Amino acid sequence: MDNKKTFIIESFDSYGDQCFIDSANKDVKSKRSPQGYVEIFEQDINGDKQLVGKSNLVLYKGREWLASRAFNLDNTSIAATNNEFISWFGLGSGGTMAGDPLVPVPPTNNDTDLTAPIMINLTDTACADYQDTGIEETTGYYKHPFDSITFEEDNANDNAFLVCKVITTVEANDANNSLLSEAGLFTSESKLGDFEGPFNIFARITFPTIVKSEDRRLIFVWYIYF
Repeated sequence: MDNKKTFIIESFDSYGDQCFIDSANKDVKSKRSPQGYVEIFEQDINGDKQLVGKSNLVLYKGREWLASRAFNLDNTSIAATNNEFISWFGLGSGGTMAGDPLVPVPPTNNDTDLTAPIMINLTDTACADYQDTGIEETTGYYKHPFDSITFEEDNANDNAFLVCKVITTVEANDANNSLLSEAGLFTSESKLGDFEGPFNIFARITFPTIVKSEDRRLIFVWYIYF
């Protein structure tokens, strides 16, 4: 008589604010997700003034890419590859309700891009994603490089380095005469200026409309918590 027993050991990890769901209940949606927070400052001769401070959303596209990147194994079912990394910043004008520029429409997990991307700079070759739309006002670069990326300690988690801080400055000559109400972080295979893509969105935020003019310099401080 064969007395050997077979044991099945299942291991579940915790990610974000909720544990993975029991294997018998896999169809139930979970709130687990990397988290983020974005601050937007206006900088002038009087110093920095905070205009926005709110959570962002790491989208399904970004989370799918993170999963494949963690194992260094391309998932052929998604667009992003393991050669990509979070490398570009984009702006848009489609983040608020029609007719009410001060009421943001929250991002959804299924967003695959900014709703209405805008041209950020016409001639700065440090930028990327040049698009010739045939219209002077919208022809130019649609992705902006980061100023800096730093790793910070997470005081809520024993000071482990679980926070990434990304700073991007929208300069005086960037995105002028635009109504800004959304922004995103994008992955790509290069951070070199004039890169043509492809680009895949990682995270998105919407906020009350900011009218961009040449006398306004905006600083986006984007925190990602892992």
